[in-house]
Amino acid sequence: MCRHIAYLGPSVPLGKVLSVPTHGLVRQSWEPRHQRNGTVNADGFGVGWYAEGDPVPGRYRRAGPVWGDETFADLTRVVSTTALLAAVRDATFAGADGEAAAAPFSSGRFLFSHNGAVRGWPGSLAKTAGTLPPERLLSLAARSDSALIWALLLQRTELGDEMAQAVADTVPEVAAAAPGSRLNLLLTDGSTIVGTTWGDSLWYLHEPGLRTVVASEPYDDDPAWREVPDRTLLTATHTDVLLTPLKEHTA
Repeated sequence: MCRHIAYLGPSVPLGKVLSVPTHGLVRQSWEPRHQRNGTVNADGFGVGWYAEGDPVPGRYRRAGPVWGDETFADLTRVVSTTALLAAVRDATFAGADGEAAAAPFSSGRFLFSHNGAVRGWPGSLAKTAGTLPPERLLSLAARSDSALIWALLLQRTELGDEMAQAVADTVPEVAAAAPGSRLNLLLTDGSTIVGTTWGDSLWYLHEPGLRTVVASEPYDDDPAWREVPDRTLLTATHTDVLLTPLKEHTA
């Protein structure tokens, strides 16, 4: 499993979201409070953020634990943004992909993260993977379930689906092919956050017109945090948060 977080709001240093809060993402890498599977998230980490006037985000990712990376501490102190997506990773399967397997994944204006695991991977998604063009399979960012889910989702956006629709269709498709999977996703384009709950926790903190934070778990004890019910699609902007039940595919 993993922990991840997305933020929209006034320009702030990355660290104000990731490390300064009492139970921020950095602390969650070794002491999560709501993680249902796994205990330590030390198999990689990453953050993606948007610079003013540039719709394509920058990223910083590494294969090791976030707490041992001095460059990350400097980066989060001096870099500011109005939107970010970050994650710490507890790898489901051992692999040699290193930082390539660490979220966030990116393409164009998008940043993406998957908190969970596909049951029966990789065999359970062999048929689903076959729906993708060969060139997309050959260009997977890593040999992981998260990278394949990202490819499936990205394919839908390139065919014209809006963010929320692409996510809402991808999760039940994967769940039907691999029952028992945990599929909590986060996707952002710097102005909207789309997330899902499917087997693990997700919370949001929303101050209309000011900031929206969506995360695996609260980064502090503010009573304004709200938990998202399981099997739910969340779509959030600066002004609104919409929760929609996700429907499972039926045979």
